[in-house]
Amino acid sequence: MNWEWSDLYSHPLWMVSSVILAIIVRAQRKPLWNPRACPVRLKGKTAIVTGANTGIGKFIALDFARRGARVILACRSEARGTAALKEIRESTGNHDVHLRLLDTSSMESVRKFAAQILEEEKELHILVNNAGASGLPIQITADGLEITFATNHVGPFLLTSLLLDLLKKSAPARIVNVASAMHRRGEVDFAHFHGEKLNHGVNRVYNHTKLHNVIWTNELARRLQGTGVTANSLHPGVVMTDVMRNYNFILRLLFNVIGFFFFKTAEEGAFSPIYCAVAEENEGITGKYFDSDCSLVLPAPPARDLALGVKEYEFCERLIAKP
Repeated sequence: MNWEWSDLYSHPLWMVSSVILAIIVRAQRKPLWNPRACPVRLKGKTAIVTGANTGIGKFIALDFARRGARVILACRSEARGTAALKEIRESTGNHDVHLRLLDTSSMESVRKFAAQILEEEKELHILVNNAGASGLPIQITADGLEITFATNHVGPFLLTSLLLDLLKKSAPARIVNVASAMHRRGEVDFAHFHGEKLNHGVNRVYNHTKLHNVIWTNELARRLQGTGVTANSLHPGVVMTDVMRNYNFILRLLFNVIGFFFFKTAEEGAFSPIYCAVAEENEGITGKYFDSDCSLVLPAPPARDLALGVKEYEFCERLIAKP
């Protein structure tokens, strides 16, 4: 009897067994660290989470609220932010959760948000730079920046810089920057910030911004030594969120179908950011990169280049300087 490999792949049992295997893999997936098993309380602490109206950011904010923190949801959409605010308050019973509008792609919005925080808040103990986007259409912002670089990197850099004195005053404090393992595929070319020499293939620009996130975090940590403020970056995992909302229908469909079986949920994706923000064993740890299982790993070589870190920081300082 003659047969070919294509006969095996086309047999219905192949698809059935693949689905069963995927379900088993999903069921067996267990995190090394679970925030629900962490007893740390945040009563009397103030935390800001950017991009907190959906996905990973919402679950980070939800966790902080459960721990009793004063939580500020920094969101671009007032409608979605208000919905998240209501959900978190009702779910946790913590009504010290507040919405403030922030669009990290706009320096004007970032400055307005920071000014409001400095006016309203006496302390700030946790800053989670979570807001980010991928697959954005080609665009240059009013600040002359490529839109993904503005959203994912320059905006968070400016926000953190404006809030640094408050964080230092509130020490011990923690800065947590949500990066990605995709930073390993990123490249450093400062012309990219202005939309020059960029390849807009799938995730290419996003990868570059995530590399800059890690480089900046490590240099920031070096500059904050002795202040009581730590700064770390992390990979949340491949997570089922609406990060693909800017891609075409086919890519979104493939992502969602495959992701249902193999990717993390948004709640699971929040585990490593929460770990960096609250775990007692991380007290004093700074300038590190955490993997999605909350373990310490080495970032890509450019992120370990001290001279490049200085160049990165000084370049971004010039970008955000008022004319």
